[in-house]
Amino acid sequence: MTQTRKRLALAGATGYIGHNLLNELKKKYDVIALSRNGDDKDDEDHVEWRSCDLFSLNDTIDGLQGADIAIYLVHSMMPSAKLTQGSFEDMDLILADNYARAAKENGIQQIVYLSGIIPEETEDLSRHLKSRLEVERVLGAYGTPVTTIRAALIVGPKGSSFPILSKLVKRLPVMLLPEWTRNQTHPVALPDVIHALGASVGREDLKDRAIDIGGPESMTYKEMILKTAEVMGKNQPTFDIPLMTVKLSRLWVTLVSGEPKETVYPLVESMVHEMVADPDKMVDGISDGKVTFEESVRMALKEEQKEKDQKKQSGHSSKKEKDEVLDVRSVQRVRLPEGRDANWAADNYVSWLSSFAKPFLTSVANETVVKIQVPFLDAPLLELTKEPFQDAEQATYRITGGLFAQVQEGSKGRIEFRQIPGSQECLIAIHEYVPALPWIIYKSTQANIHLLVMYLFKLHLLRLMQTTEHAPDESDMIVPETNA
Repeated sequence: MTQTRKRLALAGATGYIGHNLLNELKKKYDVIALSRNGDDKDDEDHVEWRSCDLFSLNDTIDGLQGADIAIYLVHSMMPSAKLTQGSFEDMDLILADNYARAAKENGIQQIVYLSGIIPEETEDLSRHLKSRLEVERVLGAYGTPVTTIRAALIVGPKGSSFPILSKLVKRLPVMLLPEWTRNQTHPVALPDVIHALGASVGREDLKDRAIDIGGPESMTYKEMILKTAEVMGKNQPTFDIPLMTVKLSRLWVTLVSGEPKETVYPLVESMVHEMVADPDKMVDGISDGKVTFEESVRMALKEEQKEKDQKKQSGHSSKKEKDEVLDVRSVQRVRLPEGRDANWAADNYVSWLSSFAKPFLTSVANETVVKIQVPFLDAPLLELTKEPFQDAEQATYRITGGLFAQVQEGSKGRIEFRQIPGSQECLIAIHEYVPALPWIIYKSTQANIHLLVMYLFKLHLLRLMQTTEHAPDESDMIVPETNA
């Protein structure tokens, strides 16, 4: 009797790890490969491509439909819109929350997540590692078992950390080594990461566990740089620069590598930590990488050269040019008073907008539609339509009209209020908003005004919390009413 192949959903299927993992998984499983541009991909044996915007809960629910197990290889260090306001940490939380909610909705049996090695002391973690821990917690917040594979620096031709290191070695005639290059790390080859992820799928004994993985040896970043130079046949002199701060070194690394600061800064900040696999968190057959560092560097450089040669032979990219969308994504994190939730925050925000800017701004509301207006204009600046109640931890207003918005058939502009599971923190996010103002004018006026308004709303919530501490029974009385 032929055993039915399990179906796996793979988020991050077009990334350099996801692409390689996909090629392994399809040998054993039927894979649903998720990508924002999945419609541009052709299905193949045991691989079904689906377009999926992970910032959309509905898209994510549809993307995971029919899957048994879900793999999560996503981060949001790079901007996801023409204008992105907010930190990558908050963006990552939204993506993870949608994935976890969708996993629960679809009855997913296990989420496999690739994270970074977390040091023993977690109080002063870098932003990047703190975000990885937050994502891990949120992925498991709705009851789906999570298996977390934690790796330090992954040696491969693309990705994040290793290409930065290899560019430093290639481009610098002299290596200046800040103090953090003496910290220990535990590099692991891309094939060993692929093996660890694939071998964790479906393992009952690994559910709700965090597993450290690493290569055959740990080393300092300095040793790693020297060994990379040796493989490349370079022998540049090195100088230790103990007084170079992390802020200065991350700027230096950005300038030399040519990589975006959105990627470089968080990674360099994480290098101040010792990131070595903990033997107590390792699992035989999964954690113990076989490929040596020198071997992995040779493999990465060979693959890198192969890709360069293929690009030269093929000439210009054959990808279709798409019209640039002048859209906005803006995410801010606020703290809610005790006992309040995201649904309350959504209603309170609309009420507060009218009260804080009187008489210049008013909000007129019925049960579902809110119109934000100024006195001398009949047409609203923005028209918002509240979606039907789903749960107290999430509320959404669709941007359905107004002078400040371009709204067409199929527009997905929205304002979301999302409470972070297990906390009083709330993310207020604008997604896929297309402004009506000319782009240059929008960026210098309305975009900055929005940030100011969000800052003032944070202060408003802080005052509410301070007031309720002194008079908890009167908390309902301090919520401004909406003008009707």
